[in-house]
Amino acid sequence: MAISEGFTGPRTTERVALPPGQHLAQGFPVLSAGATPLVARAAWSMTVTTTSGRQQQWDFAGLGELPVEDIAVDLHCVTGWSKLGTHWRGVPVTAVLDGVEDPAATAVMATSYGDYTTNLPIEDLLGGRAWLVFDYEGSPLVPEHGGPVRLLVPHLYLWKSAKWVHGLTLMTRDRPGFWESLGYHLYGDPWKEQRYSRD
Repeated sequence: MAISEGFTGPRTTERVALPPGQHLAQGFPVLSAGATPLVARAAWSMTVTTTSGRQQQWDFAGLGELPVEDIAVDLHCVTGWSKLGTHWRGVPVTAVLDGVEDPAATAVMATSYGDYTTNLPIEDLLGGRAWLVFDYEGSPLVPEHGGPVRLLVPHLYLWKSAKWVHGLTLMTRDRPGFWESLGYHLYGDPWKEQRYSRD
């Protein structure tokens, strides 16, 4: 796991409401399970696959034709840091899944360039709870933070917000992704401190 030099551990004098076990980050730490994929916006694509195997593909230009939203959210990493009031721009996942008829789907596996995966209940991607984001703080999202496009699911620990996302595979039942297979919690609610499978 790569950790940026800006990761300095617990240190704050501010009084804010944070999930249990969290502290405010200095800067924006970079944590990744492997090498950072370098994918140009023009080369980016994402495929939505239904439980029956039907596929719909999006390129970056097509993604930008969907309703774009500005998002202000707090982030909470399973390693213990939180970053408050971050600003993103992107498309709600609901807009991408609109028209995908798959009543058998109950969960989604997000896949990334670099073969990272993470699982989510489908309901956690709908209703304005998750986005496919491509700008951060007014600038194009850099590769270190998941650019050109990352999944943003701010109500769960940050490992669920898959960087470099390029696929959403709908599933009839939930199953673990990369970190979940290594002992992380299947769901990952920071307010319930669901860090590991035993929590």
